[in-house]
Parts: sequence; structure tokens; C-alpha cells
Amino acid sequence: MNLDYRHIVEFFKAFRFNDFLDILVVSFIIYRILLLIQGTRAFQMVAGLSILVFLYFFSEIFQLLALNWLLHTFLSSILILIIILFQEDIRRALAHIGTVPFSKLQAEYSYGIEEVVKSVNIMVEKKIGGLIVFEREISLKDYLEGSVPLDSKISEELLISIFNPKSPLHDGAVIISGGKILAAGVVLPLSTNPDIAKDLGTRHRAGLGITEVTDAVAVIVSEERGQISLAVGGKITRDITPATLRKILSQLLGFETKSPWWKRLKKEGGFEKRT
Repeated sequence: MNLDYRHIVEFFKAFRFNDFLDILVVSFIIYRILLLIQGTRAFQMVAGLSILVFLYFFSEIFQLLALNWLLHTFLSSILILIIILFQEDIRRALAHIGTVPFSKLQAEYSYGIEEVVKSVNIMVEKKIGGLIVFEREISLKDYLEGSVPLDSKISEELLISIFNPKSPLHDGAVIISGGKILAAGVVLPLSTNPDIAKDLGTRHRAGLGITEVTDAVAVIVSEERGQISLAVGGKITRDITPATLRKILSQLLGFETKSPWWKRLKKEGGFEKRT
């Protein structure tokens, strides 16, 4: 016991503030990586690789020579394997570095979110399909090629007219940047996730796809079912009410709507009744 005690004392004496800082930074990086890949295919891949690493050490301890050789050969190329398997996730993580503070964007969305919710409510009632994407920290300008630039104020009437089935822009997405509609008729990358529901169409797959490679928030209205879905971080929440949409968007975009509480209460009640 005395020997063990002395070892512990020596350990803490040798432990420096730099060591504490080092552990803290590494822990934070691992935590952020786990948050980034949580609920995605990457998380399942990490779990699978962890099992292989565990089996490798297990085979070394118990001298399982064939298994140890096989795993050693496989894991010797682990760095290249990680880059190949997680290229999309690595690109998305690197895209976060150097982006502008999100607090600068918060106030710009305070008006537009109400207009979006009102337009979505009308689209639900009339079963008009729509895809509205909110840009956050990662720029979406790379996806504007071939779209129609608008740079106009967000309004319920404009959004309804864009997604009118007779409009030539109704099949594409609308991208909102700050307090303006940046472009319409935008073609977005489709999700490559094989595990998404088979009944989701191209519009939903496009909404999911853009959130898999950026930090954007996508609002999707189903033309067939008249339902609202919201995609963020490669995940989709289906069949939500306009009132719930307002609340979630307010949280994701980092502010609470500026409408007076009595007006919001009245609107939410109205939305719930219509849906």
C-alpha cells in the first residue's frame, strides 16, 4: 500500500498544468467529433473500427497469431482508410473552421422566420411542395450555379409564388441567407444515405443532402401528403406543425422570434387548429 501511495504522489507531483491542458484539448476535440458524427453512418463506422482495434489487442494478449496478423495488416493502413471512409465528414468538419461567428447572423433571421412559417402553413393547406434552406455558418454559394439570383426580402407572397406548381422555379430550392432570399430554383446534392425512408422523394433527399455536407437547416413541404419536415445535420424530423417549426427554427437559428407573445400564442393556436 505504501508503494502504491508513493507512486500516486509521484504521479501528481510530475503532473504539469501543460498535461492538464493537453488532456482537456484532446477531450474537447473527441467530444466535438462524436457530436458531429452522432446518429450518422460515420458513428457506426467508428463503432466498427473500435471493435476491430479491441480485437487486435485481444489477439495480442492471447497470442491468436492468425487473427493478429490479419488485423495488423488491416490496421496498418488505418489512416488512409479513415480518409476514404470519412471524407464527407472530414470536409464538413473542416468547413466549420474559420467561419464567421453565428451571432452575427442571428438578428438577420428574426423577421424572415415568421414569413417562412406563414408561407409553409399555406403550402400545407394547398398541398404545394417546397424546399426552403437557411444558410448558417457555412456558405451555400457553391450550390447557386444554374439558379435564379433574387437577393430580395423574405415575404410570404414571394415564397408562395416561387413554389406555385405553375412556376418554372417550383422544383428547385430557395436559399435564405441572413434576412434575404438569396436564390431560387437551386439544385441541391441528393442524400446518399441508404438508410433513409423509401417513401421520401427527391425534394426530401435534396433537403437531407445539403444538411449532410453543410450546417444548413432545410424545411421541406410534401406535395403529396401536405406535411412539413425539417432536416438538419443529416437527420430529418417529419410531420411537424407550423407552430413546432417556428419553435425549432428559432432555436436552431439562435434567437427567439420578435413577435409579441400574445400574437405568437394566437398564431400557434390557429396553426394547430388548421393542421
